[in-house]
Amino acid sequence: MTQAFRLPEASKPVDAGLIKIAVLAVGGQGGGVLSSWIVSLAEANGYRAQVTSVPGVAQRTGATVYYVEMLPDTGREPVLALMPAPGDLDIVIAAEMMEAGRAVTRGFVTEDRTTLIASDHRVFAVSEKVVPGDGQADAHAVRPALKDASKRLVCFDMDKLAVDTGSHISACLFGALAGSGALPFERAAFEETIRASGRGVEASLRAFGQSYETAKSGQTPSAETVEPDAPGVTGAPALAKQWTALEGRVAQLPEVVQPMATAGLRSVVDYQDIAYGAEYLDLLEAGVAEDKGADKAYSQALAKYLARAMCYDDTIRVADLKTRARRFGRVRDHARPGEGAVMTITEYMHPRGEEIVGMMPAGLGRFVTARPRLAGWIDRRISKGRRLRTDRLSSFLVLYGLAGLRPMRRRLLRHDAEVRHRDAWLSEARRCLSADYDLAVEVLSCRRLIKGYSDTHARGQSKFDRVLGAVPMLEGRADAADWLRRLREAALADVDGTKLDGAIKTVRSFAQPANA
Repeated sequence: MTQAFRLPEASKPVDAGLIKIAVLAVGGQGGGVLSSWIVSLAEANGYRAQVTSVPGVAQRTGATVYYVEMLPDTGREPVLALMPAPGDLDIVIAAEMMEAGRAVTRGFVTEDRTTLIASDHRVFAVSEKVVPGDGQADAHAVRPALKDASKRLVCFDMDKLAVDTGSHISACLFGALAGSGALPFERAAFEETIRASGRGVEASLRAFGQSYETAKSGQTPSAETVEPDAPGVTGAPALAKQWTALEGRVAQLPEVVQPMATAGLRSVVDYQDIAYGAEYLDLLEAGVAEDKGADKAYSQALAKYLARAMCYDDTIRVADLKTRARRFGRVRDHARPGEGAVMTITEYMHPRGEEIVGMMPAGLGRFVTARPRLAGWIDRRISKGRRLRTDRLSSFLVLYGLAGLRPMRRRLLRHDAEVRHRDAWLSEARRCLSADYDLAVEVLSCRRLIKGYSDTHARGQSKFDRVLGAVPMLEGRADAADWLRRLREAALADVDGTKLDGAIKTVRSFAQPANA
């Protein structure tokens, strides 16, 4: 007689005490450090633990998922999983707001089980940055979804806390994990793990402590609202007097136009000089005089986009911005080099022949442009990638010298081309103003399509010209302004202009033959 084989009955499940944790972080956020701390913490407190990682697609386009499993050490070798499974996680840690949202959509967060720990700051993905318009995902809609999807949510700006304490976000996330009470270990055990790591201990403990207290209290630190001070004006008394006169002209504009006009004037003068600011106000005042709208929408749009048109990005502008003192400060604040560390800055430059020809006096530039072989010869010798270490004097002086060409800008070929394009745009807006006020406002707003320099500028200007080319097809329609807005939004939606092509085809399909 054959007896059936039976497994011994255990007094408790084999996975009793098993804790499953997923850490989602992109490059530079210390996900590897955090997951190693969690493993060390577990092993130092009588647990067996294992960490694995699944890399994202690439830097800044997908988070690496670090997966930790731990359970009490019973003397037997456990078999632990290598990857997290949807609906089967006790703790999820996300080093950025949208990564927390993606964890929810992937099913890692469940409302009956998961403690979700996340920093609510943003690190923009490549997919958000490449959109010509505003490609930012809506983070405001994410937080309520995180709260609804999780059993407990611990969420505050840990990146700012890390900056304030001179540490890294990994220490803040570790502190939030300790303060959440989701792991069966005392605070001292977490702190001992940081001390045992031996690097940046004091700063990490400061960040850990503040994050721990915030998570434990359950109260989100209130963001301090600081009203920015109006930038002061310094310089020679004669120039200060001229600036005061320009401010007096702004004060004579309609009240609703003054804030944008002030910002535009500051940008234009910073870009070039006082005389350029006076030219800006001349054009703005002419537009305001023609504006019969009650809300002055045309004048407000003109104040904004005229300043953008006059502050185009050329080689001189790029060199100027890269050699300003406050720019080096911003880089230092972002890199946060440690005490005693030496920071280096490498600029990646790829000038084209067009940029060099554009820096020539207008007459000489037109001479070169009219001779394709000569222009091609210049491009072949110029269009090469270069790396300039602007923390070194020689490279800094090259860019500083280019920035010093600013007084000559209005005599150069590039400025001549920009002025002609700007005047054609203003003429089109004025032409539409008398017949269709809203359409004229949209024509002005289309200037938003042009930005950047080199290839980026060329693509934007091409889209701008194609969108405004549809104005004759739309004129006379009650919904002309709405359709021009749709064309602009289609142009901003992607880089290659596929959506714009489709939108223009739609307009052509219903345009009257006479207009078409």
